[in-house]
This record gives sequence, C-alpha cells and structure tokens, in this order.
Amino acid sequence: MKPIYLDYAATTPVAPQVAEKMAACLTLEGNFANPASRSHRYGWMAEEAVENARNQLAQALHCDSREIVWTSGATEANNLAIKGVCEKLDGGHIITTAIEHKAVLDVCGYLETKGFTVTYLTPDSSGRISVAQVEQALQDDTCLVSVMYVNNELGVINPVADIAALCRSKKITFHVDGAQAVGKVDVNLERDGIDLLSISAHKFYGPKGMGALFVRRGVKVDAQIHGGGHERGMRSGTLPTHQIVGLGLAAEISVQELKEQEARLSALKQSLITGLSQVSGVTVNGENTVANIANVSFSGVDGESLLLSLHDLAVSSGSACNSATMAPSYVLKAIGLDDETAHASIRFSMGRFTTADEINQAVNSVVTVVQRLRAMTA
Repeated sequence: MKPIYLDYAATTPVAPQVAEKMAACLTLEGNFANPASRSHRYGWMAEEAVENARNQLAQALHCDSREIVWTSGATEANNLAIKGVCEKLDGGHIITTAIEHKAVLDVCGYLETKGFTVTYLTPDSSGRISVAQVEQALQDDTCLVSVMYVNNELGVINPVADIAALCRSKKITFHVDGAQAVGKVDVNLERDGIDLLSISAHKFYGPKGMGALFVRRGVKVDAQIHGGGHERGMRSGTLPTHQIVGLGLAAEISVQELKEQEARLSALKQSLITGLSQVSGVTVNGENTVANIANVSFSGVDGESLLLSLHDLAVSSGSACNSATMAPSYVLKAIGLDDETAHASIRFSMGRFTTADEINQAVNSVVTVVQRLRAMTA
C-alpha cells in the first residue's frame, strides 16, 4: 500500500479537472498551438486560452490581468522580482528574513557579491516577523524588502499588508514570496498593497514548472531571460499553453473552495495535534499558522530514526529543497530550537484529498513509533 501523503506543502497532486483541461492542450486535436503565432486561428485560440488563464489568476488574486507575468515557478519569479528590481541599481540595501525559502536567500546572497548589503531579520519564537523589525532595519539606501507571506516549514502567516503599508510610505519596493499562500489564505493584492508577489502552480493543485509574478503597475522590473520580448518584455520564452491553462483553472478552484477547505483542514489539524499530544514531550512550532501545516517536535527521540520509522507516512523534516542535507532546519534554528529538537521535528502538511481516517492512522503510527523509540533509548 502507498504511504499516507501528508507532504502537501512540498507539492500537491494536480486536480483531476485541471489535468483533463491541460491534456486537451497537448495534441493536434486540442489547443496545442504557440500563443505567439498570430497569423492563424490555431495561434489565436492558444492566445485566447492563455489570456483566459491570466484573467482567472488575476481574479483569484484581486489584481489586473496585465499585472501578471508568467514564469516557470516561484523560484524564477523570486529571481525576476529581486534581481529585476536591484540589478539596475548601483548597489543598495535589501531587507529580508532568515527563514525565507532558499529561492530568496540564495538570490540575496548572490546580490551581496555584487555590492549590495542585506539585513536578515530573525523571527520571534512564534516564527513571525513584525512590522517594527522591518522599520528598525530600514536604511537611507534600502531599495527592496522581501518577506514571505506564509513560511513553508512552520506555516506562520506574516503581517504582509502592514509591512506593505510601511514600505509604501517610504517609497520602497515590497516583494512577497506567496508560494504557500495562494489557496491557503485570502490573498487580495488590491487590499494588501504588495508590489511584487511570486506564486507556484504546484502548491495549489496545478502543474509543476509553472508560476507567475505579480508586478504592480508602475513597478519597474528588468528582465532576467531575454529573447523575444514576451510578457511585456519581462520574461521571454514560448508560453506553455497547457501549463498556463492548468494554473488558471487550479487558481480559480482553490479560491472557490478556500473557506470550505480552510475549515475542514483546521479541524483535521486540530485532530492531529490532539492525537499526537497523548504522548509527552510534544511541541507544536509556530503560531498564527495556515490551516494545512503543523510542525511538531518530539523530545527524547532521534530525528533520523523517527523519520525512517514512519515508512507508512509521507512526511518531511522541513523544506523539500533542503532534504538532501542532514543539517537541522535553519528555520527551526532561527526560532530558537536546538539541533537535537530541530532534528526531531516533523512537518505534517495536509490538503484537499486528506481524510479524517488518514489523520487517525497517522496519529496511531506516530504515537506507536515515538513510544517504541523512547523505550529503546531508555
């Protein structure tokens, strides 16, 4: 039997209706053409499908469709946003956080080699970044602030609207990595005032290899990929009609089901936490979190042994992008956990197809394994 999948924060399966619509764009009988081929009907149909998806995403995010730039995912969107704002400047100061995804941290590290200075804000013990921290870190030459909407390991929601207001008052561009936010919280760009938002389709039941960058009208971003001037000159490359169509539909469905899924997943998460708490030494990391992520530490247990023993569960010890290293999570270290506790922490992330029975089975499995490992240690 397949293990129970509780790693939705790493990736979600493509929704069946999304996969069906994508498949219809792959063959001669379907909408397969190059959207840039404007000399015949095939190209017009593909372009129409692309623009329909752009409208679907714009409606989901509460923005203008002309503010959507297609990318290959949030990693590219983060690169385009941060480099696109900063590289046209002759140095400057960037503010970000110590718990960003590597797709932000590594870009900031690269810009440090190009003469930029970067302040990495440390969250409080709950995993949250405050507006006051950002304000205290501002300098005369601060050109960009980048703070993630929802942390991918803890699920903590940051006060991005308040940070956006601060940045707007100082005329500083504000970028948000929203990969874990779309479909999990109410992302409203008109309300929140964010300048740049990165998203990834495979986090909300769309295809891998597809994402977008919201670029607020008036914000200038220099292209990082050249060759053809697509996407209003910000991102060249032939548009993958099938993936874009998939992202658009996935975004529409995720927003339609947001409230229902948020309530259902909140109940499942509470059931998970209550069940795991029947053993001692269990700590839930992070506060004010999204409904689908629970990061839990187990004291008195070797982390590697715990993860390997849970062969009937598909869970993770942190971000999928860091799974190749045995180092403790830098996110958990940043909120004050020691190496041993950070190693013995598991991220449970649920999704649209998670059931109450699966949560009950997961609780039984974890409790049994933790008790056995502790007995062996004793």
